[in-house]
Amino acid sequence: MPAAPPPPPGALPVPVQASFEDLGRPLETTTFVVVDLETTGGSPADGGITEVGAVKVRGGEVLGEFQTLVRTEVPVPAVVQVLTGITSSMVAGAPPVAAVLPAFLEFARGAVLVAHNARYDTAFLAAACARAGLDWPQPEVVDTLALARALVGRDEARDHKLGTLARLLGTATAPDHRALNDARATVDVLHALLGRLGNRGVRTLEDLHAVTSTAVASRRGKKHLAVGLPSAPGAYLFRDAAGRVLYVGTSVDVRRRVASYFTASETRARMTEMVRAAAEVVPVVCATPLEARVRELRLIAEHRPPYNRRSKTPERATWVKLTTDPWPRLSLVRQVRADVAAGAEYLGPFRSARTAELAVQALHDVHPLRRCTRRIPRVPPADGPGACALAELGRCGAPCLGPQRGGQDAASYARVVEQVRTSLRRDASAAVEAGRRRMRALAEQERFEEAGQVRDRLDAFLRAAERAQRRAPLLATPELVAARRCAPEPGWPDGGWELVLVRHGRLAGTTLTPRGVDPVPHVAALRATGEVVEPSAPGRPAALVEETDALLNWLEQPGVRLVSLDAAAAPWALPVRGAGWARHRLGTAGTAP
Repeated sequence: MPAAPPPPPGALPVPVQASFEDLGRPLETTTFVVVDLETTGGSPADGGITEVGAVKVRGGEVLGEFQTLVRTEVPVPAVVQVLTGITSSMVAGAPPVAAVLPAFLEFARGAVLVAHNARYDTAFLAAACARAGLDWPQPEVVDTLALARALVGRDEARDHKLGTLARLLGTATAPDHRALNDARATVDVLHALLGRLGNRGVRTLEDLHAVTSTAVASRRGKKHLAVGLPSAPGAYLFRDAAGRVLYVGTSVDVRRRVASYFTASETRARMTEMVRAAAEVVPVVCATPLEARVRELRLIAEHRPPYNRRSKTPERATWVKLTTDPWPRLSLVRQVRADVAAGAEYLGPFRSARTAELAVQALHDVHPLRRCTRRIPRVPPADGPGACALAELGRCGAPCLGPQRGGQDAASYARVVEQVRTSLRRDASAAVEAGRRRMRALAEQERFEEAGQVRDRLDAFLRAAERAQRRAPLLATPELVAARRCAPEPGWPDGGWELVLVRHGRLAGTTLTPRGVDPVPHVAALRATGEVVEPSAPGRPAALVEETDALLNWLEQPGVRLVSLDAAAAPWALPVRGAGWARHRLGTAGTAP
């Protein structure tokens, strides 16, 4: 057929009716299968599916549901059993995954697959199909997590977990880590998010896919902010148009790291929101990655950027305090005061008040300290040690009662307090041996859950005490110089020696010496020009706790050499029977912190 002649100059184009393919697939006629899996955890390659739940919907109407437990060859870990309620005995009589998959694939045939964090669920389904010898059909996928990140801001929800969104959007079914209920909740989340898109003109499936790609495009529009940044170690600050610091980060290559915020690989919703508000990026070039890490911590503590989650509110950390009352007790506090000289002891900081409470319970399991919160005076001794005034009046049931009621007098209670100080500072053997005896007794009675609770309490205390005992020598050391031979890296292509000066747990200076150059003069110059750090008040460190921990992690690397150490002022050593030894004896030293 000959081609149609072109229209004459100036003529209007002839309108052509668009086909349905050009208009896209309307959302109201699209069939979605919303799926959720419960698994044994781990990676899809070695993990197993324990339950499949799915709901088929179209136009807001539920067309059908699919649910089954799945027998897995991988044992269900205890932590997964607690989370989901699915035990190995429950799935023992269930059909294997090779029998479940064909039925599920038939249920989902021709539909668009929907899941919350769809990458996780589809990866497990594809891996299970491969093991069963089935073809994974590569269905079209909609991820409600990606949609939520594009539509729900930090002013509405602190995160985009399914439970958080369910509470925010008022789903009819509350997610409970069971597959069908979680799938039902995801259906409601999907419909609520689609409702938010109605006033944006999103009517087709193609429009829906464009929502998440638009978020990527908005980030790419800011990629010019990475132009001209140094390719060197350092910290970086995102600022808005008013100069307010939005976010602080660190990298061994500032330019490459900042450029990654403007690509599709950055999927965090808060980072998308932060990049949208950013107007400039300010680099802080550092001599070494360690200095960059320390600068980051200090900048976060100084500016408290709204998009940094960690390290910006050290005052909100929880500490366990042994008080200075006449009858000392353990208390949870938010602030370390300069009252160590008066007898106070501090343990922490803890990441959560719950973990701090576990540590307190572990100490109470071993040491008979009073647990009441009232302030108790001490009556003057008449013909013996002082006693509790409330105990004398018969109004107190604490373990510090007078001897006439089977309790402790002031002298015996003081000995208990000293035992607590010993457990905190240098010898945790009493705590660990008492805990092991208690766990053995409970295990013999088959009270395994209670034995696990004793272990968790003891481990919470030992972890905090181990960190405190590691920090104490470094905080007390007036000056320490260490060196590490470093390989070529960005900003330092020839390598050399990395020199670090630490004073009272604070980074006082750092430098790199070129390869083949005598480092001794550089050490002398570093000591002469390093920051002057005065010893802090008792119990109040001169440095941020996280900074001291970062320095300790660097110092404990293989290959680090001590150049000089003022050991006469404060020996750098750990107690033989300290919390680290106790954790090894308890058998928890290899677990994740």
